[in-house]
Amino acid sequence: MKYAKYCKDNPHNYWFKRKLYGWGWVPVKWQGWAVTLILIIILTFIAETFLIKGKLIEYFISLILAIAILIYIAYKKGEKPKWSWGE
Repeated sequence: MKYAKYCKDNPHNYWFKRKLYGWGWVPVKWQGWAVTLILIIILTFIAETFLIKGKLIEYFISLILAIAILIYIAYKKGEKPKWSWGE
């Protein structure tokens, strides 16, 4: 319950907040969820475009680029990352 309260307490209007365990972010505002959904759509498109045609190099390059863009957005619009061991 404390983590849910932590996620809702967002005076800086972060799109992403730190995960409870480990390193990374979770979306907490609609903008963060929209970015995550767009990434899923892009990854689906990349898979359909390159994997079906057997273009593995293009697939992995596109995959790495898409994930790097998500990490960049989460870093800019979210809390600064740090390793977390729970509440």
